[in-house]
Amino acid sequence: MNNLIRLLDGTPSIVCNDPWQLLGDVTEPAVQGPQIMPLNVWLARQDEAVLRAEQASADGVCLAPDDEVESLRPYLPVLPMIAIAFPSFRDGRAYSQAYLLRTRLGWTGELRAVGDVLRDQLSHMRQCGFDAFAVREDKSVEDALKGLAGMSVVYGRSAIEPRPLFRRRV
Repeated sequence: MNNLIRLLDGTPSIVCNDPWQLLGDVTEPAVQGPQIMPLNVWLARQDEAVLRAEQASADGVCLAPDDEVESLRPYLPVLPMIAIAFPSFRDGRAYSQAYLLRTRLGWTGELRAVGDVLRDQLSHMRQCGFDAFAVREDKSVEDALKGLAGMSVVYGRSAIEPRPLFRRRV
């Protein structure tokens, strides 16, 4: 996946050789290497041992805006990564999905934003729990890096800082 930014120990960096390939639907031909697939496709293609959480999956899941994050609860121990789709920059449901995965379900693995991901959104995505960002192909990933420095102080709670500003004051 090109145009990928990943946070490593809180520091953003551009990933040049990302092995993950985003699979759109079941009609696409099989590809080599690890794949990120829609939840329904992932469920259909996994071995029974993976679905019983006895064996790690080689594939990641991509949540659509309509997917319930709670449906992933039994599979979290075997998932290598979760991507959440932004079909349009105007659709903010993925922010809630990311926040719920981090806070309610305790997901600590890679959480990647895919789809219509733009520079102006990255700082807020980070506050909601995303730690990887597949910036739209027609945009500059170097320019998008600047979007992660967007907010110097966050007043409210977030996935990375659960205390509001007034609770952080000494």
